[in-house]
Amino acid sequence: MRVVSLVPSLTEAVAETLPGALVGATDWCGRPEDLDVVRIGGTKNPKVERIVELAPDLVIANEEENRVPDLDALRAAGLGVLVTEVRTVPQAFTELARVLDACGAPGRPGWLREAEAAWGALPEPARRRTAVVPIWRRPWMVVGRDTFAGDVLARLGVDHLYAAHPERYPRVPLEELRAAEPDLVVLPDEPYRFTADDGPEAFPGLDCALVSGRYLTWYGPSLARAPRVLAEALRAAHR
Repeated sequence: MRVVSLVPSLTEAVAETLPGALVGATDWCGRPEDLDVVRIGGTKNPKVERIVELAPDLVIANEEENRVPDLDALRAAGLGVLVTEVRTVPQAFTELARVLDACGAPGRPGWLREAEAAWGALPEPARRRTAVVPIWRRPWMVVGRDTFAGDVLARLGVDHLYAAHPERYPRVPLEELRAAEPDLVVLPDEPYRFTADDGPEAFPGLDCALVSGRYLTWYGPSLARAPRVLAEALRAAHR
């Protein structure tokens, strides 16, 4: 089986389970760090002709991260394309199993079983908190409705205030974010790289939690550690 991945999370999942299957991945696929495959461009601008030259048996993609015209071009070239949809933690488990099965995995890998167990054993939160979750600044954008990151946080006792917004990643003026008076501001380090010196200063008087974007937004092997890592980061929130 020859596989090209257009999604960093799926690249990591396949590499962990079937390391010999991957022949191509995007420039943004940084896990595992020693991944040695042909790089085929970005998630939004893959080099379709280069992918076709690799003659993969399967291209794996995601409905949010990849563009329909690129996927249609790959299909038109005669390639098989599997498109995932991941907007909740349970859906991540289902889609990961589907991808790995399509790639030739003999069964559910240990890391996936471990991740399912970790999320299934979460205790009921002692209290629920509200949050805003910026993912970009200049302009400010936040997590909105129907997102994987929002579901991850909700399962950890954090309800983000834009969960009912009509857009999935709305632009919201900073003044409005401050006026919402959330219990905390969750600042991931991707796609925008928020740091202790770049982000919290915009929310004076509010508790800010700096979190790893890999554990908040990726849905591969990192899912096994995500509940513990994120819970620790949320507890460490400070002004």
